[in-house]
Amino acid sequence: MRNFTEEQVMFRQAYRKFIDQEIKPNMEEWRKAGIVDRSAFKKAGDQGFLMIWPDEKYGGLGDNDFRYEQIIIEETSRAGCGDWFNSLHSRLVGPYFKSFGTEEQRERFLPDCVSGDKILAIAMTEPDFGSDLSGMRSSVRDEGDHLVLNGSKTYISNGINADIIIVAARQEGIDHSHALTLVIVEAGMEGFERGRNLEKMGLKAQDTAELFFNNVKIPKENVLGAEGKGFYQLMHGLAEERLLGAVGYISEARRAFDITREFVMQRKMFGKKLSDMQNTQFKMAEMDTEIDMAQRYVDYCVELMNQGKLTAIEGAKAKLQTSEIQGRMVDLGVQLHGGAGFMDEYEISRMYTDARISRIYAGSSEIMKLIIGRDIFSDNYKSIHD
Repeated sequence: MRNFTEEQVMFRQAYRKFIDQEIKPNMEEWRKAGIVDRSAFKKAGDQGFLMIWPDEKYGGLGDNDFRYEQIIIEETSRAGCGDWFNSLHSRLVGPYFKSFGTEEQRERFLPDCVSGDKILAIAMTEPDFGSDLSGMRSSVRDEGDHLVLNGSKTYISNGINADIIIVAARQEGIDHSHALTLVIVEAGMEGFERGRNLEKMGLKAQDTAELFFNNVKIPKENVLGAEGKGFYQLMHGLAEERLLGAVGYISEARRAFDITREFVMQRKMFGKKLSDMQNTQFKMAEMDTEIDMAQRYVDYCVELMNQGKLTAIEGAKAKLQTSEIQGRMVDLGVQLHGGAGFMDEYEISRMYTDARISRIYAGSSEIMKLIIGRDIFSDNYKSIHD
């Protein structure tokens, strides 16, 4: 039995109704357009489904229980709407204001983010580097009462829709590869331009953009946290980012399993249902077990998150395992669908292409293994049994 309160069960029912009525009917149109309409964020905000954690004075519910976001992610996946990145706005970018923002910044930005009037994004990746933040070339220069931002970013989720973007840049004048600063760039700032809405293999409705900064004047009140400390601020948020991913990946794996189960129970081959064949049963039994076991670990990590004890190592383990399981499940789903699995009219086809990015963004599987491996052979290594 999963550990949700009665209030959270009611919240799940309400959110399921919302996404089935307001979001799901529009997803195909938004996929064709390559972007989710801004109205989706506004409708979610109006009904209290966007950014649960901010205090009531900012418009939120004041409840930081991660299980609310877990419910939102699970139900978004269940409805087949995983390419609407509402949780990136709500629980990945938003908490930077709570952890590192000033009270003035929270009062200025959070109410519009809670209501859905303003959309958030975060910009780290650049054309010449991905997971290695020390290779960042975008820079900020301190000019006394303001900073000047130059550089470019790519593959930025919510990049077209975003009104408020937290941008990581190297701090000039500090000779250290980790001397980064986070600045808040607002739509309309002079020198800030958006490039293309990039065409992707999957997640078609998720706007993913190039961003360019040419001598953008950043007022000091738009510096997030201390100058030069951005690397450590980003590290602080990575465990939660990877847990958000893990919740989504395992939810998508379960959705792919359910779709495949339904298909093989109907499809006949050699005079009997595909589900009656031993190979189908064995393959599905393996995946059902893997998904269930990974779900237990994800739920455990959610408990740690709520206790403030989730580590970067546990986040990496959850991200690695769930993304790999998702990849195996969608591959099996296409295989068991046969030729139908290659047709876009079948949901499993889209899920297959959508899932490929899961083992790359928020840190590739190789990076996750590197993080976990270094921990195993460190002097501070502790297993779950210690």
